[in-house]
Amino acid sequence: MQNSLYYGDNLDVLRKHVGNESVDLIYLDPPFNSDRDYNIIFASPKGEQSEAQITAFKDSWHWGDQAEVEFDEIVRGQNVKVAEMIQSMRRFLGENDMMAYLVMIANRLLELHRVLKPTGSLYLHCDPTASHYLKIVLDAVFGKENYRNEISWLRSQPKSHSTVNFPNCRDIILRFSKSENARFFKVYGEYDPEYIAKFYRYEDESGRRFRLGDITNPNKNRPNLTYEFLGVTRVWRWTKERMEKAYAEGKIYQSKPGTVPQEKRFLDEMQGQPVTDDWKDIEHLHGSHTEYLGYPTQKPLALLERIVQASSSEGDVVLDPFCGCGTAVHAAQKLGRGWIGIDITHLAISLIENRLKNAFPGIELEVNGTPKDLSGARDLAARDKYQFQWWACSLVNAQPWQGHKKGADGGIDGLIYFQDEPKAHKKIVVSVKGGGSVSVAMVRDLAHVVEREKAAIGLFVTLAEPTGPMLKEAAGAGFYECAANGKQFRKLQILTVSGLLDGTERPEYLDLSAGITFRKAAREDRKSEQSHLF
Repeated sequence: MQNSLYYGDNLDVLRKHVGNESVDLIYLDPPFNSDRDYNIIFASPKGEQSEAQITAFKDSWHWGDQAEVEFDEIVRGQNVKVAEMIQSMRRFLGENDMMAYLVMIANRLLELHRVLKPTGSLYLHCDPTASHYLKIVLDAVFGKENYRNEISWLRSQPKSHSTVNFPNCRDIILRFSKSENARFFKVYGEYDPEYIAKFYRYEDESGRRFRLGDITNPNKNRPNLTYEFLGVTRVWRWTKERMEKAYAEGKIYQSKPGTVPQEKRFLDEMQGQPVTDDWKDIEHLHGSHTEYLGYPTQKPLALLERIVQASSSEGDVVLDPFCGCGTAVHAAQKLGRGWIGIDITHLAISLIENRLKNAFPGIELEVNGTPKDLSGARDLAARDKYQFQWWACSLVNAQPWQGHKKGADGGIDGLIYFQDEPKAHKKIVVSVKGGGSVSVAMVRDLAHVVEREKAAIGLFVTLAEPTGPMLKEAAGAGFYECAANGKQFRKLQILTVSGLLDGTERPEYLDLSAGITFRKAAREDRKSEQSHLF
């Protein structure tokens, strides 16, 4: 189960595949019900139009049959407090989009509570759109006594667009524990330079900065700690043996004979400034950051590293049920934790798989819920045309093309950029067919698309077996000649899903750049220690 990605509805995955009290830390960043479409832009060579943009997810929920089903599950469930709370919310809010969103979250939080260990914590990342309602839901699921923190993260600088409200520039992270025995490791950040200048204003002979600390004891009735030291008799915090040892080590300061000695607290021995619930030291991601993968709502790796290190230890299991582009599982892998990631789109699962393999070469992970054989592929094609197209594109390492609107693809379902000569990128267009039958006309259509797009090669990926006339038509399209070595590759290549799955078929072309599809995560050469935080 550890180091596993699951495609599917996280409610189903949690119920079927994640055992009771098996997870040490949960982070979830569910859609915020902002009623927006979030697009993802893939990598493309310089000079190419950035049109490889598709809708990653639609951030909206609507009251309907599914909401009624999940509402009924909660009301009939074993948690009476949650049942009463969700009914009260429905009476207050009515049957609208916000209520549908809260029902969905509440049902999943009940499952997340079940799988969390007694020593575990849950961090729910949200924004002011629904954070006040989510806090009430969490109080009901986890118990108000297990509320730990409301963390404010400064995700962007204030914008001046708003004219009737103060600009919103922060996200909220709600932290709850399973019980009072939750593990927590204090987090430290870097000292502010002004703080250092004000308080660490002394230096010893070697240039080490230090501040002074009181070593007298406020409890005056301690005969065993009352003694003379450097000509001064006081009730001290330390035993005489410890005091003399500290003096020998150069950790005691006396400005002149007769003054009360003090402790030297060296800056380089301090852990840092304790991090509060107001996080302003982690910058939000934007296009100039090397870790930015183009995924909407992607969070900084440093943010997830802080959470993982604060509430888990090496070898623990981290779960993200809305894993998106996989920042939480990336942080868990980097810091030596096991992990489970769940997402409802093949696009996200493919992106995470590529991200982890780029960042951690040789990583062993399991992908569940995606088709493993022809029967599974047929089932996916029958259930969801676009999920099938996204998954089929991943078989040839192509990036999906544009959105779901009918006719928007222009005959293109995926793109591959490759390079077979210096400073010259070529393009391969991919057409995916998930129907029960295919025809020669579809091959001719792909030939026209290849010509129109000035592409080097066209890939025809089909679930059904190609006909003889189709193979003949593809062969008649001629060859593309490789610029590097003059080798010829068929200009139209027909590939079957069955052949791609069993490894007997693959696209044929030379790529000196190893391809440009998903934006690549930087390679992690070693496990991060985050020494400046702890």
